[in-house]
Amino acid sequence: MTRPPPSTRAAYRFFHPISTRWMDNDVFGHVNNVTYYSFIDTAVNTYLLSRRLLEIDSSPVVGVAVESGCVYRSPIAYPDRVTVGVRVGRLGTSSVRYEVGVFRNAEDTVSAEGHFVHVYVDRSTMRPVPMPDTVRQALREIAADAEGAADTEGEK
Repeated sequence: MTRPPPSTRAAYRFFHPISTRWMDNDVFGHVNNVTYYSFIDTAVNTYLLSRRLLEIDSSPVVGVAVESGCVYRSPIAYPDRVTVGVRVGRLGTSSVRYEVGVFRNAEDTVSAEGHFVHVYVDRSTMRPVPMPDTVRQALREIAADAEGAADTEGEK
């Protein structure tokens, strides 16, 4: 199986910086694979919180994770700085697929590429519902095919 070439920062629309921690390294001297999923989850939810699209304790409609995946391309290790780029790859009626790039220090090419799918559900029933219009509008702003400059929080 042939992998497509790795993405660069230009492919992403929102960026969130994260510091690695000593405890993120595993016995092989690099960030453990499970930590990348934490980076991905943190960046996606930071975008939602920064746009006031999620009230953690009270939103009547919430996105729940139904799928995730990650391709590792090059190692990251403490004390590297990480920047996580986020874009929307697919926007459905009740679901969204986030595509995420994890960048080491100031490198332009990803160290890892992941995806994360949220399905929006009614908090009380946990049944799928259409995504709220305010959420849909904000997600369109970071769609992979969106025009204009990238939204940044921190460094790009």
